[in-house]
Amino acid sequence: MGYTKMWVHLVWATKRREPVLDKAIRVRIFAHIRENALNKNIHIDFINGWVDHIHILVSLDADQTIANILQLIKGESSYWINKNKLLPQKFEWQDDYFAVSVSESGINQ
Repeated sequence: MGYTKMWVHLVWATKRREPVLDKAIRVRIFAHIRENALNKNIHIDFINGWVDHIHILVSLDADQTIANILQLIKGESSYWINKNKLLPQKFEWQDDYFAVSVSESGINQ
């Protein structure tokens, strides 16, 4: 198999951009997303966000797609947030997302 290294900046928001991700919740979600991604062989270089959205910088392997990675991260994390009752109401991410490639020269390594 050939060598590939594709960096992608992913951004997605909470349903209706509701500002429900306070700092304490974000810290828990980010840690969980990192752990989940590691278990699924998804390389996350950086994760951050605000009360209504998340930014993640991932490196894609040759057999990974943006849609698949987002399904694994977004779907599982919303399930985990609800299962652990991090919020008083049902949590959902927006269906949409933003993805853009990033040049490796623009990455601080």
